[in-house]
Amino acid sequence: MNLKPIDQQVVAVMGASSGIGRDAALRFAQKGAKVVVSARSQEGLMSLVEEIRQAGGDAIAIPADVAQFEQVKDVADKTVEHFGRLDTWVHVAATGMFATFDSLTPEEFKRVIDVNLMGQVYGAMAALPHLKREGRGSLIHITSVEARRTVPFQSAYASSKHGVEGFIDAMRLELKHEGYQINVANILPAVINTPFYNKGKTKLGVKPTGIPPYYNPSLVSDAILYASEHEVRDYIVGDIGRILDIAQKISPALVDAGLLLIGFKGQKTQEFKAEEPNNLYEPIEGFDRVEGDFKSLEIPSFLDAIDKNPAATFGALAIAVLGGLALLGGFGGER
Repeated sequence: MNLKPIDQQVVAVMGASSGIGRDAALRFAQKGAKVVVSARSQEGLMSLVEEIRQAGGDAIAIPADVAQFEQVKDVADKTVEHFGRLDTWVHVAATGMFATFDSLTPEEFKRVIDVNLMGQVYGAMAALPHLKREGRGSLIHITSVEARRTVPFQSAYASSKHGVEGFIDAMRLELKHEGYQINVANILPAVINTPFYNKGKTKLGVKPTGIPPYYNPSLVSDAILYASEHEVRDYIVGDIGRILDIAQKISPALVDAGLLLIGFKGQKTQEFKAEEPNNLYEPIEGFDRVEGDFKSLEIPSFLDAIDKNPAATFGALAIAVLGGLALLGGFGGER
């Protein structure tokens, strides 16, 4: 697949005000791409564009709520109006809801689906006509290891991520069948240290957390930038995520047992947090940054190169799986 180098690309990043999206936008700009950033937080977008421009990059901001198709389409159309084309569409935007299933309202569950699933559907629908006109490009969807394995307290989030994986698998085949050189990449992060846990709505009574260990957002950005230049199907970020994916395929009952042991207490901090404020329906201020509050729980990931060179690293993965099946932590994949 003949994809452009990053310094020749126009890249749109949805969900760019904080976390993975913010880091990826900065990295694209550093490598010479022209960047369009979008999110609901206008304050976050303004500070991001200023940071990019001060470093010599070229970026514009277009605010949008991804749950509204016309707003998402506006981002794609204005990208082409301003820069002349669209080469890569990166969809990171997501919201979280931490609660038992029977404590959710229909409206809350639907809102998570509207943002996390329908937002990505709308993004692909808005970007594809422009990518098809160019004849090549990348659609990069950020899902989660939870697209493969659900954890307690996150039924709505996991449902949305399962749904994204379902529609992009079909879309990828359709584009290949039609002969388009459009890369459809599924990036599946494990638990990432971003402000996701500060912003999501919780009914747990305390600030939620991913089940440690955490990984740095830069690892996901590495995967995103790689997928913008190379054909990528599925790219799991974080060693524990890879182990979990294989464990789930081998024995879902084993993963059930592990989650019963650590999946409930492991997602609760000792810090009180009320349901409000949260970003389920509106953006909240104060979290327009890349990293979250769990830097001390971050660990390195050694197997992320598998998707860049599968043959050379197959043995390393086998060793890691055999040595790590007992480590059933690290579930999630948060923005």
